[in-house]
Amino acid sequence: MEKQQEGPVRQEASVRRRRVLIASVAGCAVLGGVLVLLPREPAGPARPSPGAVAMAAVGSGVPATLPGLAELIGEREKAVRARPGDAASWAVLGAAYVERGRRLADPAYYPRAEKALRASLEAQPQRNTRAVAGLAALANARRDFRAGRRWGEAALKLEPRRWTTYPLLIDAYTGLGEHRAAKRTLDRLTELRSGPAVLARAAAVHRDRGRPEDAAASLADAAAGARAPVERAAYLEQAGRLAFERGDPDAALRHFREAARLDPDQRAAQAGQGRALAALGRTAQALKAYRVALAGQPCPQYALQLGELYESLGMPDAARAQYGLLRERVRGAAAGGADEGLVLGRLEADHGDPAAAVRRLRAEWRRRPAPEVADALGWALYRAGEPAQALWFALRATDPERGGGLGDALYMYHRGMIEQDLEHHGAARRHLTEALRINPHFSPLHAPAARAAVEALGEPPDEGVPEMDAGAR
Repeated sequence: MEKQQEGPVRQEASVRRRRVLIASVAGCAVLGGVLVLLPREPAGPARPSPGAVAMAAVGSGVPATLPGLAELIGEREKAVRARPGDAASWAVLGAAYVERGRRLADPAYYPRAEKALRASLEAQPQRNTRAVAGLAALANARRDFRAGRRWGEAALKLEPRRWTTYPLLIDAYTGLGEHRAAKRTLDRLTELRSGPAVLARAAAVHRDRGRPEDAAASLADAAAGARAPVERAAYLEQAGRLAFERGDPDAALRHFREAARLDPDQRAAQAGQGRALAALGRTAQALKAYRVALAGQPCPQYALQLGELYESLGMPDAARAQYGLLRERVRGAAAGGADEGLVLGRLEADHGDPAAAVRRLRAEWRRRPAPEVADALGWALYRAGEPAQALWFALRATDPERGGGLGDALYMYHRGMIEQDLEHHGAARRHLTEALRINPHFSPLHAPAARAAVEALGEPPDEGVPEMDAGAR
């Protein structure tokens, strides 16, 4: 029996001696060799590629990274070349084109998106919800909100419980000024789904309905629950815009900086930094932030903001260069089927031909009678010397029953200036003061004009307390 155990005993002793020897050896090189000899832990699952992550994001209604979108587009282009009848790949390709065009402010992607989405419908004409929803997203990106509503409602009819269709419809309804329909759609969405993407969508509706506190709370929860950095960055950018609109440039700057850190391609956050830094008097940094944003995403709205900042700093040549860039980008957008008439109308009203702005914005109003268009058209009419007509649109833009921007400083400023021109001094004083209360830094050009107008109007007259009629005592 002892002889039978001798071999295992000696073997165990030998193992113990080897372990002591290994433990006594020092030095990184030797330790590295020992680690190679030790058993390896089983490898975890491979991380998904950026294209696979973008595929999941595009399909679930959350933001995707630009590198991921580029990889996804390359994969799907290869797939449809190999299988021209692959309806699903065509639909994914179209959706990726839309998102990339939107992120880059490059409308050249939109005709490609339309071609891909229609190829998907041709390959699968029946019950192709993904392609129909893609056409809704494309229409919204082009600001053709009537088409967005039509395609969105068609997609919803095909699959009423497909939650990612609801945000598309909310965007379309909002763009058309149909805020009650947007709220009803949000209610149905929240019955079907919860999570960060839904919270962010709810925040936008709350903001449009004049409930900024609810919007801020929803965005805080959305950012906290976001799974990917690019998603969290998108919600923080939205929170930064809201903080700026509420007159808190310090908080806005914190949100924008964190968003840009998480996603360096988050150009809206970089432009937001420009607005916040300008409000804080840090103009050199503001100019740099705007230039970085425009280099990566030459959005007409950013060019207008930067031009007005240059103008406020007494740099008219630099301002005109930005206004020229804006006009160039609007022409490029039109070539891609996108409508940038609203921002061009705003430019013409303040820095070009107000009469041309009125014509352009009247056409825009016929297409979509939304509060933002009412505000722009009212201001253009005022600038063109028609304040009586302008007031009707200014009242419409600030009517909360119609989804108006009651808490929007720019809308209040426009209304107050129109009322001042019409010698409605009490109303003008009230609304100009309200604009500065909401956000004292709402515009580098117009906020100083609002302060000057309030000063010119002076204090309200002291009419005293009316005496009580003797017969009423």
